[in-house]
Amino acid sequence: MTLMEHRNRINWETATDPGRRRINADALAVRPGWDSMTPVLALADGVGDTRTAADAARVAVDAATSTVPARGPTEAILAAQRAVLALGHTGDAVLVVAMPFADQLGGGYRIAWVGDARAYRWDGRTLTRLTTDHTVAEYFRRQGMETTPWMEHMVTASVRSARPQDIGQVEVRGDPGLLLCSDGVYGALDLATMTAIVARPARFGPRAQELVATAIDRGATDNATALLLTH
Repeated sequence: MTLMEHRNRINWETATDPGRRRINADALAVRPGWDSMTPVLALADGVGDTRTAADAARVAVDAATSTVPARGPTEAILAAQRAVLALGHTGDAVLVVAMPFADQLGGGYRIAWVGDARAYRWDGRTLTRLTTDHTVAEYFRRQGMETTPWMEHMVTASVRSARPQDIGQVEVRGDPGLLLCSDGVYGALDLATMTAIVARPARFGPRAQELVATAIDRGATDNATALLLTH
């Protein structure tokens, strides 16, 4: 599935594929910000291959993008948490949210996340990773210890479990391009490949769709989802 929207100079594309999973438990949402042009972005990856995981991801992105942008992405994640807990089942998800802001210095985007859904900045030439995975593997790496592949898939924070102090936060100024994606994309593609795809002229076709399709072609076994915002 692919979708492209245009708001003056701001363009966004989304794409998602279930991969080899029975259910696509990824979800995303894009809603205009205060100026009706600068969008609020959210991408969630349900924990597990179940309907409850898919429900949690869907509810999480809806609640996050319904949050007033002025309250910021951290509050958006807490709103997502309340919505997921209200479902009355054990479904869970990881989540990344990007919200525009404006101040006396101009503004940009504030990003918050829990788990291993990622955000990257796109400056027209280079993708720069903005988020740090909340996983057992990342925890061990920070301790200078060896990791194993299974640790990459064990999250230490999620929408359901996160405390406010667990939520990652970062700010980027100016008019950044952004890429949000689930581990089905970045787990199958190295940064050089992702950069080469995003750098292609848009006239050659949707780049978010190409990211997802290439990840699937290269053996991604998880759901693969990408949301690309450019100027």
